[in-house]
Amino acid sequence: MKRVNNIPSNTESSEQDLQQISATVIAWQRSHGRHQLPWQQDVTPYKVLVSELMLQQTQVATVIPYFNRWMQAFPTVQALAAAPEDEVMRLWQGLGYYARARNLLKAARYIAETGAFPATLEALLKVPGVGRYTAGAIMSFAYQQYGPIVDGNVRRLYCRLFALNGVPNTPLLEKQLWAKAELLTPLHQQAHPDCRSFAQGLLDLGATICKPRQPLCEQCPLAQHCQALAQNRIAEFPNAKPKKTVPVKEGHFLLIRQQQQVLLVKRPGIGIWPALWCLPQPEQAPPDAELAGQFSHQFTHYKLEAKVWLAGVELQNAEQAWVDAANLADFGLPAPVRLYLQSVLGAD
Repeated sequence: MKRVNNIPSNTESSEQDLQQISATVIAWQRSHGRHQLPWQQDVTPYKVLVSELMLQQTQVATVIPYFNRWMQAFPTVQALAAAPEDEVMRLWQGLGYYARARNLLKAARYIAETGAFPATLEALLKVPGVGRYTAGAIMSFAYQQYGPIVDGNVRRLYCRLFALNGVPNTPLLEKQLWAKAELLTPLHQQAHPDCRSFAQGLLDLGATICKPRQPLCEQCPLAQHCQALAQNRIAEFPNAKPKKTVPVKEGHFLLIRQQQQVLLVKRPGIGIWPALWCLPQPEQAPPDAELAGQFSHQFTHYKLEAKVWLAGVELQNAEQAWVDAANLADFGLPAPVRLYLQSVLGAD
């Protein structure tokens, strides 16, 4: 990456520099940022909550159709709070990281019980499933109020902008990142603070300009402030995480059929795929069983290599249902199990 001329190489930024950075982000977002995302239209705190939880570890293009279907099914936080868990999980299936769906349902029920959507950082942080980032996003996007945010895009942007060393998600680096976020985020007492444009500008810069690979530094409005660029060290930030060997775990599932129907059981509320419908999962392969198929799935911390065995016995003490191909879509299923069953049953 070429060094831009006349960029100071010091790692400290004055208050004037920070104010200039904030103003630059706001101006750039107004002219070049994203403005047509569905959750940016007729903004409400509930829409922001839904979109932010969906966007965790998921790209915008993937989230958009899920968000639109969700808002049709649950247009208000009260509607979501009253929804059965099975319906919530069914609408979420395919997005992965199902704890987000359960957290969203818990949050909605908490808010419905309290009677009003929280409107301060302190109150938002009491909502189940709402962490520091989501609380800041709701304050910024929904209320146009002071709400610092640090997510993956912002983390990368700040690490390069201020040449912050450290492995992402470690306490020391996170402390530095949030300190920068608190200093840079406009205060509502300032004249014409555009907290929404500032927060969206950070996310847009990270997504479209300060990308993980091949960042467009020549197009970045913050190039003159960027310490990593000044030091010709863009590729070093954020510091790389130490590589870990991903363990492989074997899993066993039962395919119990009656003609074109298959037996599904509802999983418990803990462990992998909690509260989803799934093929029965014994601890070990049944003796003398015939192998019906296999599938694999990559979780965050390990890879699952699953074997599916033909079985002819029904299970006891489990919530279960016989399901045919036409009705698979009515059940919240883990994505790899759904894909496997579609191939077996010939479902669309």
